[in-house]
Amino acid sequence: MKVFLAGASGALGRPLINQLRDAGCEVWGLAHRPDSLETIEKRGAHPVKGDALDRANIFELIEQIRPDVVIDQLTSLPSSPFDLAQRLPADRRLRLEGGGYLFEAAQTFHVQRYVQQLSGFYLDGGDGLATEASPLRTSAPGTIGASARMYAALEKRISSAQEMESIGLRYGFFYGPGTWYWPDGAFSRHLLKGEVSLIGKAKSTLSFIHVDDAAQATVAALTAPAGLYNVVDNHPTKMSEWLPAYAHWIGADAPPCLDEREALHLLGEESIYFQNSLTGACNRKALQVMGFNPQQPSWLNK
Repeated sequence: MKVFLAGASGALGRPLINQLRDAGCEVWGLAHRPDSLETIEKRGAHPVKGDALDRANIFELIEQIRPDVVIDQLTSLPSSPFDLAQRLPADRRLRLEGGGYLFEAAQTFHVQRYVQQLSGFYLDGGDGLATEASPLRTSAPGTIGASARMYAALEKRISSAQEMESIGLRYGFFYGPGTWYWPDGAFSRHLLKGEVSLIGKAKSTLSFIHVDDAAQATVAALTAPAGLYNVVDNHPTKMSEWLPAYAHWIGADAPPCLDEREALHLLGEESIYFQNSLTGACNRKALQVMGFNPQQPSWLNK
């Protein structure tokens, strides 16, 4: 099977190349920078120099390679989650405009299947965990609402596919090497400096996924029935429990607490919403249909 992977040098793209190759796939990895192309080649994939925001370039590449499957893992995220608001316009443009060119080219050149990165952490599960039928939190404040609206547009796009099969993978918050949530990651550095607090009751439920497990599910998506899948681990966790456990795991002090009034003044409405309104996601469909088997989160092992 010939696979074209956009976003091949990222935190998920790197382990995904390994697992695709282990599954017997011929992998073509798209990147722009020389160091990213070198990373792709070292992992045994064909490096493809290209610009996702150049429509003609993307069409030319898909026409030349003629992949069986296109996997869209395009992102333009900052090195720190604290800088997400500033980077969001560029990330949105890459995913909507660049990803749009990729989707259009895939349809034009009769790609069999399109696999799209989506969000499993900004879903609205109401009084419980979100399922594949749950909507995104498009009316949430700040970058949460902006991101949710972007993901909703991506879901609408892949649902419009006519002859091409589409799979939407609603990943949880990524953790593991190269992510924000790892001992050497940006979130950990902020936590070690005492820059992260628990807000109010911190009653949000968070759903995470290790990048290796996300790669496992993505490989399974090559042959799974078309549709949406929540790709999250088996341990949805309250923010009030997760943050102290994570701090202990990386050797940080227990995070301080802020009441909501103080947090609103210092950090804004979005911070309160993030820590007190998220519902997490249910992975039952992925477990049953894909044979998904995610590992236990690292912070529970200490």
